[in-house]
Amino acid sequence: MKNAKIYLDTSVISHLDAQDTPEKMADTKLLWEQIRKGKYDVVLSEVVFAELYDCHEPKRSFLTASVQQIQYERIDSNNSDVVALANKFVDMGILGATSFDDCRHISTAILAGCDMIVSWNFKHIVNPKTIKGTKVITIMEGYKDILICSPAMLIGDVNDE
Repeated sequence: MKNAKIYLDTSVISHLDAQDTPEKMADTKLLWEQIRKGKYDVVLSEVVFAELYDCHEPKRSFLTASVQQIQYERIDSNNSDVVALANKFVDMGILGATSFDDCRHISTAILAGCDMIVSWNFKHIVNPKTIKGTKVITIMEGYKDILICSPAMLIGDVNDE
């Protein structure tokens, strides 16, 4: 069976070291182990790396070292196609212009043909308005449908493996 192709936004990687949210950190580490074992094909974008580099030390070094432990495809999220699709999210009122990087996360995942976007960002990404709006855009533009979920939703019961 073919692996699901997943886009990880920065919030997922950031929760590998999130002492203030131990449950999310534990779920993220479970997902990370599944990724390291090759259960998913991972896509990361330039937005992810820019946001990681904005983290303060020592977290930045820890997170960038963690990313080096997995296999991933790196996608340019600054190209005109991604930016144009991201602008549709703003134009349709799905997300505001101040959340443009979140729009680029979603647009990059769609254009990369991902099956899922995985995020802990409930404010802008993993919420009914964005999920519904993403579905509308993928249908209107003729792109493959994409699932938006949190790591907790994705890992399921690790005993099922």
